[in-house]
Amino acid sequence: MAEETVSERKTQRVPTLRAKVYDQLSRAQTFADAGDSKQAFAVLDEVKGKASSMNSYELAMMYNFYGFINYNLEQFDQAIAAFEQVVQQQPIPTSFEQATLFSLAQLHMMRGNYDKTIVFIEKWETIQKEVTPGAEIPAKNLVLKAQAMYQKQDYAKASTYINQAVEQQENSKEGYQVDENWYVLQRAVYYELKQPEQVKNVLLKLVKQYEKPSYWIQLAGMYGELGDEKQQLAYMEIAYQLDYIATGSDIFNLSQLYYYHQMPFKAAMLMESAIKQGKLPEDQRNLTFLAQAWSFAKENDKAVPVMLAAAKLSKDGELDAQLAQIYLNLELWEKAITASETALQKGGLRNEGTVHLVLGMAHFNVGDYNLALNELALAEKDKGSQGMAKQWLKFVQAEKLSNERLQAQVAPSSAHDRYLP
Repeated sequence: MAEETVSERKTQRVPTLRAKVYDQLSRAQTFADAGDSKQAFAVLDEVKGKASSMNSYELAMMYNFYGFINYNLEQFDQAIAAFEQVVQQQPIPTSFEQATLFSLAQLHMMRGNYDKTIVFIEKWETIQKEVTPGAEIPAKNLVLKAQAMYQKQDYAKASTYINQAVEQQENSKEGYQVDENWYVLQRAVYYELKQPEQVKNVLLKLVKQYEKPSYWIQLAGMYGELGDEKQQLAYMEIAYQLDYIATGSDIFNLSQLYYYHQMPFKAAMLMESAIKQGKLPEDQRNLTFLAQAWSFAKENDKAVPVMLAAAKLSKDGELDAQLAQIYLNLELWEKAITASETALQKGGLRNEGTVHLVLGMAHFNVGDYNLALNELALAEKDKGSQGMAKQWLKFVQAEKLSNERLQAQVAPSSAHDRYLP
């Protein structure tokens, strides 16, 4: 496209499209519409053979037909080459030239030629400035430039363009709604720029204007990233009430939110339902969390069988240790001992001392003082359980001594005494 001044473009006269050329181009269009692209190209090639006698507008129209037929055949590189020939013909109607430049920008965007996308959209803008000085750049142009800059990973420029486009549309007198994809691009740009507050603000608009399940989940996630866990739970709860919580991962996340917000019963109920419905697998992670939720909710009768199932799937003894703790709380001393011994046998414990502590307490409660003292001595060696172990050692030693004294007092002093009435 040759460089022109504003006055040249305004004063230049565009030649007319002669009827005989138009008729031939119409023939090509008829064949193309009928699906006979081979014959359509043959007609265009016949027209092209007379190119020396054609004016700039006629040549441009001919190349435009080449471009559209190639485009419909998804031969995009050939379409681009043809449309580039269109804008090389001068003079041609300004509106025709601008429409072609915009198509070229879109095609290059589709083909991943982002620099060329920007080149052609800016040529469009140059013409606009020449024919209408001071005119506002259309939002669609800004969006296309933003998309190209986003793909080039120039997120700062992408942000500038998409923000201008969104603001222009939001403030339009016609009251046009912003295209959903524009907000999606704006959100993606803010995310790449690590501006979570802005991401959240865009998602609030998406939730309000385009009520999709994914936007509610993403909005809740952004509140979590911003540290506003109450709002995170609130939006996840609303999404759940709207039946938007459908995937296993979303169900698990909501259950975790319930758990950490002191609502373990709701967490357990949601997890149990999801496992029964097959939305979550009955694996170690899910069974462990379900057992922990039931335990936290003081529903130990429900926690125990779930924890047992999880422990069977675990290669280390961590879950058996947790099970031993539950048994201890339920005063099921023998089961606490068995679970603790299994935990130690499997190994891989985060805090082995705590398991020895549980063993010591359980042995004490069944009256095995010596075994209790041995386990408590092992627990004392571990920093994590040292303080509690020392207290229990003193207590068990005192209880053992007291029990021995009591035994001595009631025991017969001699063999003769055993047979006294």
